[in-house]
Amino acid sequence: MLKRQLQEEDKEGGSGFSAQGSRRRPNINCRRNVTGGLSPDEFASLLEPLFRKVVSEEVERAFSQLYDPSLRAPSNPVGTSEASSLRLQFVSKLPATIFTSSQIGAEDGTPLRIELFDGRTNERVTSGPLSSIKIEIVVLDGDFGSDEGEDWTEKEFNCNITRAREGKRPLITGELTVVLQGGIGCLRNLTITDNSSWTRSRKFRLGARAVQKVSAEIRIREARSETFVVKDHRGELNKKHHPPSLRDEVWRLEKISKGGAIHKRMTSRGINTVQDFLQLYEADAVTLRNMLGTGIPKRIWETIVGHASTCVVDDNKMYAYYQALNKASILFNSVMKVAQATLDGQTYQSPDKLTHSQKILVQNLKRLAYNDKNQWVALDALPSITPPRALTTLPTEPIIGLSPPLHHLDFTQC
Repeated sequence: MLKRQLQEEDKEGGSGFSAQGSRRRPNINCRRNVTGGLSPDEFASLLEPLFRKVVSEEVERAFSQLYDPSLRAPSNPVGTSEASSLRLQFVSKLPATIFTSSQIGAEDGTPLRIELFDGRTNERVTSGPLSSIKIEIVVLDGDFGSDEGEDWTEKEFNCNITRAREGKRPLITGELTVVLQGGIGCLRNLTITDNSSWTRSRKFRLGARAVQKVSAEIRIREARSETFVVKDHRGELNKKHHPPSLRDEVWRLEKISKGGAIHKRMTSRGINTVQDFLQLYEADAVTLRNMLGTGIPKRIWETIVGHASTCVVDDNKMYAYYQALNKASILFNSVMKVAQATLDGQTYQSPDKLTHSQKILVQNLKRLAYNDKNQWVALDALPSITPPRALTTLPTEPIIGLSPPLHHLDFTQC
C-alpha cells in the first residue's frame, strides 16, 4: 500500500500539488530528504520486515489471549514445576501386560484415545486452533510419576523418555504422531519392540506431548499413562486366555503349564480342551481332581476350576440323554450343565424342586452320559422325551466311586 501511494504521488508531478489542486503536498525533493534518497521500491522493501514483525507479534498476542495467562496458577518459585491450564490425557486404560511386536490397544480392545483438556473447566477442548494440534507418542520410564505427582516440568518429562538399548531397533514404532480432531486423538498401529525387563522398574509408560510450541505464555502439559509390563512376543504364544474358550487347549487354564506334569496327565486321559475339562468336572469332579494329582493343593485346584468356569459357552448346543434302566432323561449343554431333568414323568427345571435322592439320580445320569457320549442326542433331532411315569429302580445312593457334588447342580441354561 505504501509503495502504491508513493507511486501515485509521483504521477501527480513534481509541483507538490494534487490533481485537484485543493491541497498542498510535499514536493519530490522534500520527500527524498525524508526517505534518505531512496526510491519508493527501496523504501517499501526497507519497511516490509518491520511490518511483518509487528503483525506477527499482534497475531501471537491475540492467540495467547485464548487462554488468559492471569488465570493460571502461579509458577513454583523454585522452578520444579510449571503451572498449566491445558493438559493432554490418556482416557483409555492400557492392559497390564503388552507383548513386543503386538499392536498396542486399550484394555477393552479399542484403539487408545488421548484428549486435550482445559484444566480450569476440566472439559475437553473441542474447538479453536488448540483442538487440532499435532502430538507425539513416546515411551517413558515406569518410575516416572511413582511419587503420584500430577505436575511436572517439560524438562522433567523429557528426561524420563526411555530410548532404545544400544544396537536395538527404535523402542516404539508405528504412527508416532497424530493430529487431534475436536481435541481427540486415536492412536493406532503402535508397537513396542523391546521388553521392559532391563529397566529398573521393569515397566514402561506411554507419554504424549505437543509437537509444536504454542507460545511462550502457554504450556500444554504432557500425558502420562499408567505403567505396564512388556514381555517378549514368544510369551504370547503360551499366555493364558481370559476368559478361555471351549476349544482352547487345556494348558490355557491358570496353573496348568504347557507340557507340564498336570498337562501330560490330562491329555493321556483324553482331556485336551477346556470343554473336555468342564465336561468331566460336571460329570465327576472327584475323578478330575484325582487326575490332576493327589497332592495338588486346594488353592491350585480352586484356581484352575475358577478360571475354567469363566468360559463362555456360546455354541448354543443342547443334548439329551435317556437312561432306560431308570426311565429318566436329562437335557444339558456342551459342558454338561443340566438345563432340565425328567424323572417319574415329571419335568424339573430347578434343583430346588428335587429331592435328595432325585439329585443323586441326576448326578449319576451325568456320569453315565459322560461315559456314553455315543448316546447323546442333539436337541434339534429329538422330537420329545416322555419316559414312563413309574420309576421302580430309582437308586438312593450314588454310583460306587462317585461322590456327587450336589451343589454343582444348576438347571439354568447357559
